[in-house]
This record gives sequence, C-alpha cells and structure tokens, in this order.
Amino acid sequence: MANSLSRRDFLKRTSAFSATVAFCYAASPAAETPKDSGRPNLVFMFPDQFRRQAIGFMKEDPVITPRLDEFAARSLVLTDAVSSYPVCSPFRAQLFTGKYPVSNGVTTNCNSGKDVMLKQSQRCLSDILHDSGYSLGYLGKWHLDKPHEPFVGRRRGRPGMPGGGIVWDEFVPPERRHGFTFWHAYNCRDQHLNPRYWTTEAGRNEPTYFNEWSTRHEADVAIEFIRNPQGKYRDPNKPFAIFIAPNPPHTPFDQVPKKYVDMYKGKTYKDLLNRPNVEISNPHPQAKKHVRNYFAAVTGTDEQFGRILDALKQQQLENNTIVVFTADHGEMMGSQNRMHKGVPYEESIGIPFIIRWPTKIPARRDNLLLSPPDIMPSLLGLMGLAQSIPGDVEGIDYSAIMLGRPGARPTSALYLNCSGSNGGNRGLRTHRYTYAINRLKDGKNEVLLFDNKKDPYQLNNIAETSPEVVRRLTGELNQWLRKTKDPWKA
Repeated sequence: MANSLSRRDFLKRTSAFSATVAFCYAASPAAETPKDSGRPNLVFMFPDQFRRQAIGFMKEDPVITPRLDEFAARSLVLTDAVSSYPVCSPFRAQLFTGKYPVSNGVTTNCNSGKDVMLKQSQRCLSDILHDSGYSLGYLGKWHLDKPHEPFVGRRRGRPGMPGGGIVWDEFVPPERRHGFTFWHAYNCRDQHLNPRYWTTEAGRNEPTYFNEWSTRHEADVAIEFIRNPQGKYRDPNKPFAIFIAPNPPHTPFDQVPKKYVDMYKGKTYKDLLNRPNVEISNPHPQAKKHVRNYFAAVTGTDEQFGRILDALKQQQLENNTIVVFTADHGEMMGSQNRMHKGVPYEESIGIPFIIRWPTKIPARRDNLLLSPPDIMPSLLGLMGLAQSIPGDVEGIDYSAIMLGRPGARPTSALYLNCSGSNGGNRGLRTHRYTYAINRLKDGKNEVLLFDNKKDPYQLNNIAETSPEVVRRLTGELNQWLRKTKDPWKA
C-alpha cells in the first residue's frame, strides 16, 4: 500500500474508524452551538457527473431518489442551473473563485499532461470563510491540482486514465488547501470501491485506503465532522462549512454496491433509457451496458445525502445550516448517441441546484439561470459576508433572489469548452434557447440552435432557419466573452 501499512495495521485502522462512527451514532452529544450563532453553517455536497434529470421529482429519468425528493420539497430548486463549462476541474475552479475559466486559469482538467491548476494566490470562497472565522472541512475529490511529484507506491494504470494515478492523482499540501483545516481528500482517482485519501496530517507518502464504497465512506466522515465528538474535527465555538465531493456517479459506472443495482431489478435498458433523444433500437453501447449502474449510483448518493441530513437534524443544527446539493456537470448517457460531458446539450450542462435554509429561503421552484461563478458570491451574500466578495469576482450575488426578494436576473448563461486546437466552442443557454458555435479545423463554424420550449430533447437544429435568433444570440455571446476576458470571438 502507498502508506506502507501492513494488512493487519490497515485493518486495525479501518476497524477503529468504523467503531468510532458506530459509537458516535449512538452516544454523541448534541453539537455545541457556535458562539457566532448569527452566521449559518454550510453543508455543500456536489457529486460528480450527476445530471439534473436524474432526480425523481424532476419526473424525467426513472430514478429512485426519495431523500432528494423530500429535501427538494422543503427547498429552493433552481430548475435552470447550468454548468457553464461541464468538465470537472473548470467547474470546481469557478465554484471556489467566482470567476470564469479564462480569468481563473483552469481552462481544462488538471492533470500532469497540462500546465493547469488552481493557483495558490487565488482568493477562494474557502479562504474567505476561513478568514471570517469558519471551521472548514473538505471530503472527496478535489481535482484542482496536477501531479508533479511522485509518492511511494504510486500505482501506474493505463496511460492517461484516471485509475492510474501517475497522470491524475496528487497529494495536496496544506498550503494549497485554501483554508480547509480538516482534509479527507484526494485529487482525482476513479476507484470507488477502494478509495484512498490523504487525511489532515498525512504526508505525501501516507495516503490511506478504505475498503468501502467511497460515497458511503465520505458520508461517514461528514457525519463525524457534523457531530464533532470531543471537538476532534472542528472548533465547536465556530460556525462550520463542509464541502463533500463524491466521485460517483462518475465512471467507472460498475463500481457501485450491488444493493443499489438490485433496486432496479427487472428494469431493462429500454425501461431506463426513456429519453426520446436516445436511439433505443440501437443505443450507445456504454449507455445500454451501464444505465442501470449509473442510476444505482444516483440512488446510493441519495441515501448517503439523506444520512447527512439526518445528522444535522439529530444535532439540532438543521435550522441554522444552509444545505446545498448540486453537481459539477451532467452525463449524456446515450442521449444524442453520446456519453459523458463537455457538450452544450441539456444532459451535459443541466445540473441540480437545491438549497435549503429553513425559515430564511422560501421553498419553491425558480428558473434563475445560475452559473458556477455565481455560487461563491451568492453564498457569501447569504452568509452575511457580501462585503468580503473580492472585486475581481465575475459571478453575481443572487442571494436576494434566493431569499425571495426582487432582483436583476440574467437573460442567459454562458457555455464554453476551451479544449481543442481551435479554441473549442462557446455558446449560451437562455430560458428558451441553447445556442453554440463549434470552431472546426478548417476555420468554419458549426452552429447549433435548439428551441428548448418546442424541442426539449434538442432533436432539431434550427440555426439555418432562424437567422435573426442566431444574430441576436451572437451579439449576446460576444458581450459575455468581453465580460469574461475571453479572446474567442463569435
């Protein structure tokens, strides 16, 4: 093992952790109320590759998500939230910096093949919360560093693939954790059933492996952080903020506990791939093979999120805690005969954004076009820290709208993908239209335009027959590009 533990020592360590969790379930006293009780706590959970359509109450995918359905009924649901750059690292950098990719520098996924990572000098949401007196915790996938030094026992996988570690995973030293004082995380490693984490005090060569589904394990640790027995996980006299970033339902789809797969027993791919933009007579082979596993991981995530909500309630922290459930991007799962993300279709850019703060945020649905850079200033606004929003933040503070008050609303959300030799593609998502320009190798443009009201499954590209709409949206896109300092021209 990478931390040179013997099997006996490893089992002893994991058994001790499990025993601690079991003890705290039964005997942990109610959490001490922070002295700064005027500031709410924050629980922010964002599983990877969890599309908006994959929640039962949305009545789109045939998924089993009772806890999210119940949570949404008591929360603000932003039905049109968009992942402006639907790829892992760019979303995370936008979330924490409040800036779009060209400004924050994270223009693609962070790995050892690219000189891209979140700069230590960036002033992040977590830095501000730390400096404002919060105890901070981070659990799960970080994916904002690139591998740059080897550690003992590094496992090589197929070149370029996340499972190997040499390309993707990395130890994140304390000075690069942006204010997080409790750390139980890794950079990027797609091993859901044998996850490894660097804990708060662990050194580079000391990751610990856990023989458990990663989302379940991270929920266990999050519950411990919330319960905080003997003040072990955080300062009980301070408000807290915890970010929980499970890798599932991201690939590999088949690394999910059987009990969740069995909940879809009797359902075939024809039952589960129910979207009209899936060619069900000849679906993408990966979608045909893995849609049951993908939805199983969604259901497992739902159960673990519910356990975290239960812990807040048991500790009498529910009323003074903002809880957010969102995702970095979606998953195509056979729609448009595609898999995964990085494209402007709804299954890729559409993310859940559900936020609850009892007695403060009215429960309802709202079509606010929230983008990832808006999350940082909006949370700071909700938490009474609007004055701490850095001047170079490009996102908008929509906390007033979240609280049910009037406020200016965006007419569009930016879409971009910076990968590719020609600068990638750019576009917009409005309440009615999805518009995107893909720059081809010959310098020509491929233009997509979908009327999401008349054509919600984006089956008919109407760009050629709607020149006036294209002209108007091109002008609006160029305004976005100037605002975000993007040299790409529509």
